[in-house]
Amino acid sequence: DWVLLSGGSGVRVLLGVPCDALASRPRCVPSPSGLAPCVYVPRSRLYGLQMALSALLLLQFLGGLIWRAARTGVLPGYVLLYSCLSMLGWAWALALLRMERQRVLIRDRTRGHSTVLLLFWALAFSAENLAFVSWMSPLWWWGMETTEQQVEFGLWLIRYIGTGTLFFMGLKAPGLPRRPYMLLINEDERDVEHGQVISGQTSSTWQGFGKKVRLLLPFMWPQGKVLLQVLVLLCLALLGVERAINVFVPIYYKNIVNELSDGSSWNTLASTVCIYVFLKFLQGGGAGSSGFVSNMRSFLWIRVQQYSSRVVQVRLFAHLHSLSLRWHLGRRTGEVLRSVDRGTSSIDSLLSYIVFSIFPTIADIVIAIIYFVTYFNAWFGLIVFVCMFLYLTFTIIITEWRTKYRRDMNTQDNAAKAKAVDSLLNFETVKYYNAENYEVERFEDAILKYQLSEWKTNASLALLNQTQSLIIGLGLLAGSLLCAYFVTEKKFQVGDYVLFATYIIQLYTPLNWFGTYYRHIHVKDDVNAGNLLFKLGKVEFENVHFSYIDGMEVLRDVSFTVMPGQTVALVGQSGSGKSTILRLLFRFYNVQGGCIRIDGQDISKVKQASLRAHIGVVPQDTVLFNDSIRNNIRYGRISASDNEVEEAAQSADIHHKILTFPEGYDTQVGERGLKLSGGEKQRVAIARTILKAPRIILLDEATSALDTQTERNIQASLAKVCANRTTIVVAHRLSTIISADQILVLNDGQIHHRALISASGLTSGVVCVCTHQQTGCVHSVAPLPAPSH
Repeated sequence: DWVLLSGGSGVRVLLGVPCDALASRPRCVPSPSGLAPCVYVPRSRLYGLQMALSALLLLQFLGGLIWRAARTGVLPGYVLLYSCLSMLGWAWALALLRMERQRVLIRDRTRGHSTVLLLFWALAFSAENLAFVSWMSPLWWWGMETTEQQVEFGLWLIRYIGTGTLFFMGLKAPGLPRRPYMLLINEDERDVEHGQVISGQTSSTWQGFGKKVRLLLPFMWPQGKVLLQVLVLLCLALLGVERAINVFVPIYYKNIVNELSDGSSWNTLASTVCIYVFLKFLQGGGAGSSGFVSNMRSFLWIRVQQYSSRVVQVRLFAHLHSLSLRWHLGRRTGEVLRSVDRGTSSIDSLLSYIVFSIFPTIADIVIAIIYFVTYFNAWFGLIVFVCMFLYLTFTIIITEWRTKYRRDMNTQDNAAKAKAVDSLLNFETVKYYNAENYEVERFEDAILKYQLSEWKTNASLALLNQTQSLIIGLGLLAGSLLCAYFVTEKKFQVGDYVLFATYIIQLYTPLNWFGTYYRHIHVKDDVNAGNLLFKLGKVEFENVHFSYIDGMEVLRDVSFTVMPGQTVALVGQSGSGKSTILRLLFRFYNVQGGCIRIDGQDISKVKQASLRAHIGVVPQDTVLFNDSIRNNIRYGRISASDNEVEEAAQSADIHHKILTFPEGYDTQVGERGLKLSGGEKQRVAIARTILKAPRIILLDEATSALDTQTERNIQASLAKVCANRTTIVVAHRLSTIISADQILVLNDGQIHHRALISASGLTSGVVCVCTHQQTGCVHSVAPLPAPSH
């Protein structure tokens, strides 16, 4: 529906609009030098309304001046100054509003109007709301008893409706293009064709705050845990008590000062002091950071926080296991672990911060404004409002700016931890090549990069804190001077000055940035996925296409069928797609074309857990947990008894070897099983699969790390395990696939022959492939004997 044109360098991009629609739909707006020559933006009636209201607000000030001058013949200087400044302000806002639509600014406009324009509208609307302070005052125009008052009320009504409408419409920014139709001029900021962020382009820190709160709410209210729900209610009640205490502490402090100044009796003064100290004991230092009530609330919240932390960690752990193999292969272990630790702690902190800091602070600000307007006067309420408004506004603006430094620091922290973990996991290789110094230097370089990012983060945080302190200080200065003036005029007491200063300082609660996202899941169950109904074990690949990287297909139009109980061997050069077929069948990835069926059921439509329950895998690279041999074998079926574990080990021809170890089956295998030899690790993996007793077995060069005698023993054991089970074998050795019912030859991601061939009809070319890694290419080989079965 829209046309977006980009090109500081003459590049044009037209998206989704036929040429004959260009004249009627979008509008071409010329851009200034250095920006795009022509920018197409959508028509918008709401934008027209914004422009009309801005012009109306400008003209009403001019109309008010003309009316006052014509009626009274006198135009006070302050009225003239106020009207002229207001007209200049609205003329500037009108020009900026038009410029934002006509010009595509260098900065990212996807979050709407500029902060300056939104701030101007907000302040204008807030200023008009101050008229309610003088509601029904005989000195104001609410009574509308005279023509002058009626005109003043009409002009105020125009300003109130106009500024309010502009502010709330400005939050939506109806006149600006929005993603995915947003035009960004700099080609280095965004890939227009693919819509991918290239550099420095991150989402707003505060974007979707309500969505984040809704996402975290279930963790704050433990479902089905009555005791924990009672604790939550008690914590919220104590939170309300804290709000009341925060109001009464400054009041009693004020009473003490006034009673000391007025010379009140000892009994009265002692009573007031005792109440104040008791309230201070309940409140603690600052705004309740370490008082009795806050400590009691923190104590009661421990169980709730532990529940929330446990649920978050368990869900995050389950989420990581639900991610695709593609995701895990693209991440370093150290980065993932560091991100998990940081994410879990961030969510814990965020939960407490939302409940006990953000919402209570907002409540304190509202209470303070109402209190000062009611018991002091409107000017003090205005000072508190402006002070806190500027405090929050500058906190958000500076936080938006400094977020990139924080994210870069997290990235560098991940990289440093990943280098450390990667180096320690491969310490054996480091020793082989005497590369200890090199690894230390790499780690030190990563630490230096992290510390540079950390310095930028802390420096920007110091700037944020200084800005916040400056705003609070200016607000305290303005309020203190006004309060001191009223004290000298005998309108206030000395205690009122103390009350104001105490209350303002008490409201000082920094609001820091936050944000945690779960990442996109590449492979997940279909919404209506059901369990796999296993019958016989027939496996079908139909026109399967797959690529790890877009544009580089690993499998192209692969089709074959494995009948129930058959053994099919996959042979071919390295990189031909043999192991990929096993990964697709196990659904580590989803196919990008065609489908895979088991007993006529598309595996992309069934739940992964039910699919994998019927498949056993012996991978090429065996990975063992840093646990005992017994538990590593039992991992195939957690409920298996010790006798069943030992029977599986006997079938894998490793039982007697395990008994030679000092601790037998309780022997710890070490990190990644490094205490065992390659053959021993692979036999443990085979025993694990035997214990699982799957209906479909996938063998990925399962005997490649074994000596000849052990290989024969394992093959005999595997033959028993694979009997009457659908089996797919990947191997280079002829001895491994000699007994296969069918042999599938893969070459460059495609089936070499149209049909599956029997082992007895194997050609010399296939034998060359199978023996390549053992003795090189065999040019003349006699036909293989037919399988005995």
